[in-house]
Amino acid sequence: MVLAASALWLLSLVLAVLGVGRRLVRVALALGCALVVLASAGRLPEGIACAPLGVGWAGSRLVLAPDALWLLAFGAVAAFFATALGSPGASWRSWSAGASLCLLGALGCFGLQDALGFLIAWELMSLGGAVLLVGEHLGPSREGRGLLFMLGLLEVGAVALMAALLWLSQRTGSVHFGEFAAQAWAAGSWPALGIGLLLLIGFGAKLGILPFYEWYPGAYGQGSGASGALLSGVVLNAAFFGLARGLTEWLPGQYALGVITVTVGVLSAILAVLYAFQEDDWRRLLAFSSAENAAIAITVLGASMIFRQEGLLALASLGYLVALLHLAGHALAKGCLMLAADGNYAASGHYDIRQQALLRHSRWYFGMGVVFAGMSLAAMPPQAGFVSEWFTFQTLFQGFHLTSLGGRLTLSLAGAGIALTAAVAFATFVKLVGLGVLGRRVREEGGAGSVRGGHAVACGLLGLGVLLLAVGMPWWLHGLDRVTAQLFPGQTSMALRSGALLVPLTSSFAFISPTKLVVALPLLALLPIGLLIGSVRRHRRLRVPVWYGGFARPAQGATTTLTFANAMRTFYAFVYRPRTTIDHEYSGRSYFVHRVEHRTTVAPLFEAKIFRVPVRVVQWLARAVSPLQSGHMNVYLGLVGLLLVLIMAVALF
Repeated sequence: MVLAASALWLLSLVLAVLGVGRRLVRVALALGCALVVLASAGRLPEGIACAPLGVGWAGSRLVLAPDALWLLAFGAVAAFFATALGSPGASWRSWSAGASLCLLGALGCFGLQDALGFLIAWELMSLGGAVLLVGEHLGPSREGRGLLFMLGLLEVGAVALMAALLWLSQRTGSVHFGEFAAQAWAAGSWPALGIGLLLLIGFGAKLGILPFYEWYPGAYGQGSGASGALLSGVVLNAAFFGLARGLTEWLPGQYALGVITVTVGVLSAILAVLYAFQEDDWRRLLAFSSAENAAIAITVLGASMIFRQEGLLALASLGYLVALLHLAGHALAKGCLMLAADGNYAASGHYDIRQQALLRHSRWYFGMGVVFAGMSLAAMPPQAGFVSEWFTFQTLFQGFHLTSLGGRLTLSLAGAGIALTAAVAFATFVKLVGLGVLGRRVREEGGAGSVRGGHAVACGLLGLGVLLLAVGMPWWLHGLDRVTAQLFPGQTSMALRSGALLVPLTSSFAFISPTKLVVALPLLALLPIGLLIGSVRRHRRLRVPVWYGGFARPAQGATTTLTFANAMRTFYAFVYRPRTTIDHEYSGRSYFVHRVEHRTTVAPLFEAKIFRVPVRVVQWLARAVSPLQSGHMNVYLGLVGLLLVLIMAVALF
């Protein structure tokens, strides 16, 4: 089925390039994703090994391990709905070609077993993302810079990744990943630390660790929600799998590298979610959220490395499994909200987060899906995001088992950082769902129409999938049992289950049951509902006007994204460095003010100090060599003559 899916994606690529069969292209893309999901569900415990392919050095086998199938399957579920619906504002040819390249490249990143084939697949996936976005016309013209910024930072990561794989190939004398894993590394060796840092930079450029997360809002803000669903699901999961394979299989037991990974992950999560809270665009907010969730998975991956170095294999396997569970729930929830953003665009013509009574005029299952997905990303019970973040805290809190003071201190501070991240993420998705979907229409701006049936159905099913993932978690763990057996000998994923309970290895430490929460929470809600009904019957409802700080009551008022987030912006002003501009538009004589426009923005943290200097260097070099494009024949002949002299000098001396 996997090879059939890749053949369908290749067919859709060819048809998109030729510009024929628009509907057939969309069907081929979606059907390929469906085949991947079915193949993964059927072969998850054992994995899939295909015949040798003509990719890479002397042909490479496509081997999909159980953890690769897990991440690929959940990413493909979101990709199925994204490709079936397509982008609402893109050239179908470029978008379909980009989606095909993304999916083919991601499949190679999950399964190819040699360095050369992997690098080809990695660049193919990056190229697909660029082609996917370049055909979109859903952002202001200045956002074209976001795509160039993305490509520049991704190439930095590609160079780092290439250097790491070349270094590994040089030490092992082979380009095959099996030889990389067989290399014996001394704990704390400098070559292992150097290779690990290069891998962290290479894969982290796509995962959005600091400072690379700053390309996320510009690139996602240029594209549609369908593009965001592909990038946040399949592509992000493929990048994490590559990093996890490198740090867990190729460089096992590196304590210092684990500490660095945890530190980078926590700082990235905090900064990404702080900036997400300030966004007023669906796509940009969800882009920062993707970087935040990837950083949480990286944090528990680093914790797994620390536990493994001290011989605590049970806790190491717990950390690795938590990262897989977290990204599975994230792929479904983020795919739901990305497609909800497209539904908002189709209904209102923009991606702004504002009160426009979207839910009131849409189908009930659209609201159900958006609320379930928002609850999951806000880590609210009983959704999948709550389960994985609960497991994240339990993993970090077990740092007291470590013997080293540095390890215990690292995991304790990481737990505090993830707690801050969870709190801000909760407020972020209350803002998104409350203002973007549940808000009341502002009269003078009109309101949105209803969300189309396709987007409503997709959001409803993906949101329901988030809940089913959480409810069935004690049974879904069966599919990951082979992962722990291969990477952590003697361990089993079923240690995280005790009947219908989920436990962090032992029920004496902590436990939870999302399966039972689904029944208990509605029953517990009956008590406040009863009190509310009783109080309404006993007491007369009192209506009073809203106090507006002593000013006259305005014609209308509404909570905006700015007023919702301004308190946090003021408190964390040292991070945000807010900027406020006020423009006046005059009519007639210059002293008659017709319109006053107030704009407030936050400044990127790393752009001025890290990225602006190389940009200026490149611009200076471009100006310096611009005379070479003067168009004068004498200049070109002179350059050719100089080149001939240099060639003769090299040949003679």
